[in-house]
Amino acid sequence: MKSKMILMMGGQGVGKGTHARRLVARDGYGYVETGAILRGLPPESIVAQIMARGELVPDADLFELVANAIDGVGDIILDGFPRTLPQAQWLVKNYAEKFDIRVIYMDVPESIMLARIEKRIREGGGRADDADANVVRRRLDSFWRITMPAIDWLRTAPGVKFADVDVTDDNPDVNFERISRALN
Repeated sequence: MKSKMILMMGGQGVGKGTHARRLVARDGYGYVETGAILRGLPPESIVAQIMARGELVPDADLFELVANAIDGVGDIILDGFPRTLPQAQWLVKNYAEKFDIRVIYMDVPESIMLARIEKRIREGGGRADDADANVVRRRLDSFWRITMPAIDWLRTAPGVKFADVDVTDDNPDVNFERISRALN
């Protein structure tokens, strides 16, 4: 029986990390949050500077990072990868035979994404780059322009089970129950 690989996908502020951590706590999945790993890099590094501008990290860097993180892990959740069509294709090509790949696309309108980002800033959480409206705008534009084609491709990719999950409810427990049902 194959191990499970769950891809938590959606725009900024949809709750990917929150719900991924709940699944990890409940079900014992391994957890790879590429954004947290990359944000932990020294600020003077080239990759950190790319991210500070709201741009995506080059695929070659991410492929190595993800491959190392996945190696030897059983059931796993990926949060923040893939973000581009080539990344999605690389992941399916290299891991569909080894893992039961499931995509949870957390479907939320942009207006709710922005409201959630603003809320986490007010509450003292979130990322440092959430406070810069221009960076947030570039991240959202990148999501629609670059990540949505990857999500659309994954809908019908071979060896992938895809679920659109409405996570617009204000109650995170309701959204988590929807995600849990989609995984069954």
